[in-house]
Amino acid sequence: MELVTPALGLMFWMFVTFAIIFLLLKKFAWKPILKMIKEREDSIDSAIQSAEKARQEMKELQAGNERILAEARAASDTLLKDARDAKDAIIAEAKTKAKSEADRLVAQARETINNEKLAAITELKNQVATLSIDIAEKILREQFSSDEKQKAHINNLMKEVTLN
Repeated sequence: MELVTPALGLMFWMFVTFAIIFLLLKKFAWKPILKMIKEREDSIDSAIQSAEKARQEMKELQAGNERILAEARAASDTLLKDARDAKDAIIAEAKTKAKSEADRLVAQARETINNEKLAAITELKNQVATLSIDIAEKILREQFSSDEKQKAHINNLMKEVTLN
């Protein structure tokens, strides 16, 4: 039974050995171990804070990116609207210029036609006058081909002059 119950001397030396080991551990190992645990705890806390800070920065960056994207879309829409307005203005201006040019060409064509018409009428009058003179000359030559006819006509003219 002696194996089951320890002797009093053995217990005393076990207690003294435990106390010495405990004091040595407390003096040399306990503080460094606690210091290392505290450093590890602090590094874990700082890593958690850094991760939280990084998460917050990511949220801010994402919000900034969304804001920048919205601004870019708005700017793009504005540029497209301005381009469409410029295109419409250019088309309207081209139509106006084309219409005014067409009106000018039509007016010029009418004026040219009028001038050519007047020139043709003048030429026709000149030709009619020339033909009338030629016909009258031929008729008069035929009527006054003899001296007797000429003298008779002159006498008739003289009588008419004295009568008036």
